[in-house]
Amino acid sequence: MPESGPREFVVEADGGSRGNPGPAGYGAVVLDPASGEALAEAAEYLGTVTNNVAEYRGLLAGLRAAHALDPGARVHVRMDSKLVVEQMSGRWKIKHPDLKPLATTAARVFPPDQVTYEWIPRERNKHADRLANEAMDAGARGERWSPAASTAALDAGVRDAGVRDTGVRDTAARDAAAPDAAAEAAEAAEDTDVTAHPTAAEGAETTGTETAGTETAGTETTGTETTGTETAGAKADADARAARAVATPGWAPADLGAPATLVLLRHGETPLTPQKRFSGSGGSDPSLSAIGREQAERVAAALARRGTVQAVVASPLARTRETAGIVAARLGLDVTVEDGLRETDFGAWEGLTFAEVSERYPDDLNTWLASPEARPTGGGESFATTATRIAATRDKLVAAYAGRTVLLVTHVTPIKMLVRLALGAPLESLFRMELSAASLSAVAYYADGNASVRLFNDTSHLR
Repeated sequence: MPESGPREFVVEADGGSRGNPGPAGYGAVVLDPASGEALAEAAEYLGTVTNNVAEYRGLLAGLRAAHALDPGARVHVRMDSKLVVEQMSGRWKIKHPDLKPLATTAARVFPPDQVTYEWIPRERNKHADRLANEAMDAGARGERWSPAASTAALDAGVRDAGVRDTGVRDTAARDAAAPDAAAEAAEAAEDTDVTAHPTAAEGAETTGTETAGTETAGTETTGTETTGTETAGAKADADARAARAVATPGWAPADLGAPATLVLLRHGETPLTPQKRFSGSGGSDPSLSAIGREQAERVAAALARRGTVQAVVASPLARTRETAGIVAARLGLDVTVEDGLRETDFGAWEGLTFAEVSERYPDDLNTWLASPEARPTGGGESFATTATRIAATRDKLVAAYAGRTVLLVTHVTPIKMLVRLALGAPLESLFRMELSAASLSAVAYYADGNASVRLFNDTSHLR
């Protein structure tokens, strides 16, 4: 078999100073981009330094942690500091003498072509932010940060990305969508970042409240809005933590750019699902059952905790549109309907169980199982025809969402077909895949035409 490509990591890092300069600390986490699992965490109290120094120290710690895991890996750094991201990407100059040596050291951890940088809103950098706050709190007590006592991974998944506990849309998420009209002015400005991290008495995130910052001209300033109290009782098991990310916007060698990542969600249960009845595009078009709606809510919460999905596209059938609507509402996105994502038409078999079809149409069923060109009884759609439709739909969506992560809410056959096409497997492989209701899969498509299956039939968010 051909060798697989280099390992890939996501590094999220943050730093803060309560006073700027003031008591400061950093946090960093190395994540698996497919599962969202935290592979390594780092945090440290720094004493009295500026916010920018703390952010660079967080970046350096995250890169070193990733390097310790695999020096040959490709690393995608995500930070909420526009300053650090733009400077490390080479678009802004580094002027402050305290930052130049840190940036130089960080640039040498990995070869430059193995690292890419992305700015993200603060609410999507909660894990690293909480690690930094834990380090500052430990320093205030005269202690060192302890990974065994850390709850950052758990706390980071408590609330929806970009939505306050009070139901008010976070200004950081709003500002993230606005163009950076003052970028040139920011390049000319001094390397300053005055986002202060408050002490626990002032409402730090470690107490369950948060003060959100806004960015102007590349200089981050302290905002005035304060969140409500975070709800408690988030799941502490590894499955819940892994469900924070199904797929992160990927990356490839610099000449290829980021891929189009299709996150594939099978709709939630309908009344026909537990009975294992054929339910395609030519039948009764059932809606979700109560269990199916609960499944949709759970997957919505899992995707919201990660915040990587940038668009939602659904099959036109009722069960997929309903599932997509629940997820999209949680993510603050609209739903686009794509007819090419509809399920196969199973003809006269619609609504029947496999046993009932075997009893009524044994010859047709045997032919269908033996040949992807065969159609179900009554003029349904063959798998070969479905494959052509899905391939065309894939090409359309990959072109439309190049470099982005899009959630496709669809059905068993389209998802299996997309995975089969990505793997270059024969049509017969469709009968060798199990796909659960409300499960998540993911495929990344690169500019050179190659594809990478990142995830398949993940149901950890339902447990």
